Amino acid sequence: MSSYYYLVAQLPYLVYGQSVPMSSAVFKGLCRELLSASEVALLDACTLDVEAEGAGVEDASYREVPCATASPFIDAWRNWERALRLQLARYRAQRLKREGGAPVDPPEEPQEVVALAKAALVLDSPLEAELFLDQSRWNAIEALQGGVYFHANTIYAYLLKLLLMERRSSFRLEEGFAEYKGLYAAIMERGGGNVPISIESGEPK
Repeated sequence: MSSYYYLVAQLPYLVYGQSVPMSSAVFKGLCRELLSASEVALLDACTLDVEAEGAGVEDASYREVPCATASPFIDAWRNWERALRLQLARYRAQRLKREGGAPVDPPEEPQEVVALAKAALVLDSPLEAELFLDQSRWNAIEALQGGVYFHANTIYAYLLKLLLMERRSSFRLEEGFAEYKGLYAAIMERGGGNVPISIESGEPK
C-alpha cells in the first residue's frame, strides 16, 4: 500500500485529449524503482494491442483468448479490447461483403462493444473513428479500474492511459502533416509551381 500511495500521489492527473505529461517509458522507470518485480513484470501486459506485438496488426486474428495474468484488471482490459477488435472485424466484413466474414466470432460480453464498433464504422473519417474508439477505451479503462485509488489497478490503468495519449499525439502529427501537404500544394498551384522546395522533406518517419 505504501509504495502505491507514494507513486500515485506524485502522478499528474490525466485528461484524455490533453498533452501527455510524461512518456510511458519514463512512467515505467518510476514503477521499477517503487514496485515489486512481479508488479513491474505485469506492466508488459499493459498494451493497447497485445496480439499485434511483434506480429504486425495485419497478422492479428485474436482467435485465442488472452492468457490470464496475476491481475484481474489487466485480464478484464485485454478481454475487452479483444472483444472490441473482433466486433470491428465482424462489421467491417459485413460492410465489405467479405466471404466467410470475420475470422472469429466475437464474444457476447461485454455488450457495449457491439454499439461502439457499429458507431465507429459509420464515422466520416478513419481518424475520427480512431479518436472515438480511443476515447471509448479510456472510458472502459476507468470503469474497469474501480473506485480504489491507491491500488495496483491505478498503476496499470495509468500506463494504459499514457499509451492512449501517446497514440493520440501521433494522430495529431499525421493530421498536421496532411494539412501541411494540402496547404503547400495550394500555394504551389497558385504560384505556378516554381518554388524549389520538396514536400517530402517534411514527411514524418
